[in-house]
Amino acid sequence: MRLLWKLVILLPLIPTCAGDGLWSRPVFVQEPQDVIFPLDSSKSEIILNCAANGNPLPRYRWKRNGTDIDFTMSYHYRLDGGHLAISRPHTDHDTGTYQCLATNPLGTILSRKAKLQFAYIEEFETKTRSTVSVREGQGVVLLCGPPPHVGDLSYAWTFNDNPLYVQEDNRRFVSQETGNLYIAKVEPSDVGNYTCFITNEEAQRSVQGPPTPLVQRTDASAPNFSKNPIKKKSVVQVGGDVAVECKPSAFPRAAIAWKRGTETLRQSKRVYLLEDGSLKIYNVTRSDAGPYTCIATNQFGIAKSTGSLIVKERTIITMPPYKMDVTVGESVVLPCQVSHDPAIEVLFVWSFNGNVIDLKKGITHFERIGGESVGDLMIRNIQLSHSGKYMCTVQTTLEILSAVADIIVRGPPGPPEDVRVEGISSSTSQLSWKPGPDNNSPIQIFTVQTRTPFSLGWQAASTVPEILNGKTYNATVIGLSPWVEYEFRVVAGNSIGIGEPSKPSELLRTKASVPVVAPTNVNGGGGSRSELVITWESIPEELQNGEGFGYIVMLRPVGSTTWIKERVVSVESSKFIYSNESINPLSPFEVKVGVYNSQGEGSMSTVSIVYSGEDEPQLAPRGIFVQSVSASEMEVSWNAIDWNRNTGRVLGYEVLYWTDDSKESMIGKIRVSGNVTSKNITGLKANTVYFASVRAYNTAGTGPSSAPVNVTTKKSPPSQPPANIAWKLTNSKLCLNWEHVKTMENESEVLGYKILYRQNRQSKTHVLETNNTSAELLVPFEEDYLIEIRTVSDGGEGSSSEEIRIPKMSSLSSRGIQVLGPNIHFLSFAMIFSCFAVQPLI
Repeated sequence: MRLLWKLVILLPLIPTCAGDGLWSRPVFVQEPQDVIFPLDSSKSEIILNCAANGNPLPRYRWKRNGTDIDFTMSYHYRLDGGHLAISRPHTDHDTGTYQCLATNPLGTILSRKAKLQFAYIEEFETKTRSTVSVREGQGVVLLCGPPPHVGDLSYAWTFNDNPLYVQEDNRRFVSQETGNLYIAKVEPSDVGNYTCFITNEEAQRSVQGPPTPLVQRTDASAPNFSKNPIKKKSVVQVGGDVAVECKPSAFPRAAIAWKRGTETLRQSKRVYLLEDGSLKIYNVTRSDAGPYTCIATNQFGIAKSTGSLIVKERTIITMPPYKMDVTVGESVVLPCQVSHDPAIEVLFVWSFNGNVIDLKKGITHFERIGGESVGDLMIRNIQLSHSGKYMCTVQTTLEILSAVADIIVRGPPGPPEDVRVEGISSSTSQLSWKPGPDNNSPIQIFTVQTRTPFSLGWQAASTVPEILNGKTYNATVIGLSPWVEYEFRVVAGNSIGIGEPSKPSELLRTKASVPVVAPTNVNGGGGSRSELVITWESIPEELQNGEGFGYIVMLRPVGSTTWIKERVVSVESSKFIYSNESINPLSPFEVKVGVYNSQGEGSMSTVSIVYSGEDEPQLAPRGIFVQSVSASEMEVSWNAIDWNRNTGRVLGYEVLYWTDDSKESMIGKIRVSGNVTSKNITGLKANTVYFASVRAYNTAGTGPSSAPVNVTTKKSPPSQPPANIAWKLTNSKLCLNWEHVKTMENESEVLGYKILYRQNRQSKTHVLETNNTSAELLVPFEEDYLIEIRTVSDGGEGSSSEEIRIPKMSSLSSRGIQVLGPNIHFLSFAMIFSCFAVQPLI
């Protein structure tokens, strides 16, 4: 700051101290220029000029590449006035940018930048150059491609082995900028090898490149479409763009023109004639259809080629698939319908989440339905895995269209996970779980289920809270049975339905407790004298509530105040016999049965009255009587026993029967209960002597048998059925007649006949009995009747005749119609009569 003030004070004095002249700032009169120095020059010094005027005279300094040159440290550089002299210059040390600075007390000036370079040129690469092929009459450029260098270059070319340079004329020209040789309208004499020569004057050196061969092509021709004719048919849709190529072979290149029919085409807003000869039409309309001709022309001739442009209607997806929200198990149809040109074939391709659905393989669930213009996709029994993106792609030879839609499949929730039992008591359990997937519908409710070795499958369990909503993931299961192994699982539900259950939890047993369920159906009785038999229904294992389970039996005679207590340690017991010689037969006892286990005694049943054992009946029945009812049946009767406690209680009677045939060892036995005093025995043999006796029974056993009585069963009923049955129908009156049945010696005599008749379509059968061999029926014949006749005897009913069908419209008598055989057989007519004479049995 002090120096600045001194300058301010001294400035007014400068004119007076300057002598004769005025002071002035430095001004350059000569600035350094760019220098290119030959590498192999014999000169040993380079001078960079710099001179400036100023008063006082300026002092000079120099910079190289922006850094001041220190002349005191190097004899390589020196100042000659303001000029910079560089001794023994070298490319590694001295190449660079130089600037001169001139300074006097009024200021400093900086010169322009001057480049110091060392001139050189490298040799050409020895690589062989490619042959240049050209047709006669064409122009050609031969490239020189100079090697790396510094300094101005001059170019010349030699032809073949001629040492003289190629002379420039109206067809030949050598560019001194690039070194390239230009030859116009090549002639056969121009064919040969051309070599580029380069001279660097500053470097005082010349180099030559490898020769470039020039050959002449001989393929000139008139236009020809034989190898590449115009496409015969170009198909495009309305509104589309089309390009028709025209590429004839021709040399030189042919000029191209187009016609539509006979009309020459000119470029317009829609029609473009491209540089390569092609015809481009934008936004095609129906009117653009027709023949198009490409005309190719050169100096050797003209050629034409014609093709047709066919315009089709565009394909439009008229009904695309749309977003669907469906429930699992439903069947849905994704529409995909199009309108298209009738002449164009349409192909529908469906993809699911980017993967093509191959409908030809018959993939489960997917089916293509519809006709030529309809590509609807049916998904049968849709599953959760079918949620996703569906794309219908419509393909033609001209275009590809597509439409996309999403399907959301909602279903019942997936199974809950990680079901855990976190605590268990004798009747409760703490349960937790995690929700499974909601399958696109929020979970609304959970249900806990249990299973034990005693349950029929899984059962719903009671919980706290009672209702488990979709946000509840733990609960207390209540109402469990003590000392029972339990499995737990959880089921989730939503608005769609109930989902699959979770995996079962681990198997855990509840804690033991005193049993609370008492035996039921306490009863008893019977047994031997001096015994009291007590029975009950055993308690199932799931209600025993712990180990060491058993029964407590308490009993006392009716009227006594003291209970007798007995323990039954067998878990499966359902019976206890109390023995005491002092017990009188049929003595009443009050009895109750309870339960216990290792935790203590549980509940007792209500009191029941049970009687002690009794003696067998002591008396045999009297008044035994037996009579034959038929050939296979007899009736046995007797008088009831008037019993008391001393003679033994009677609960019923047992009838024994047998024959006197020693070959038959089996004795029949039939029981009747209560006060019944007769019994019919069936299934007997005809005309056989049977013996019978009766005895009483009670819970202790059977008493003595009565004296046996006997009877002979009746002879067998007639084996021959009524024959020669004739009938006559007049209005609703039916007359029947048949021959009397003659019996064999071992058969019962015929006492009469039974006529069984019913309508054809009804199951109810009517019966008429008669002692004669004829009968008259009054029936409304609205439809056919079926009739059969059988004998009646002491031995029972005999064989029936064959079933006879009486037609509802008939008014003639006949020997009958057989209906039992495999074929309906009409027997011959007998005779016509007013009605049959009554013939009583003899």
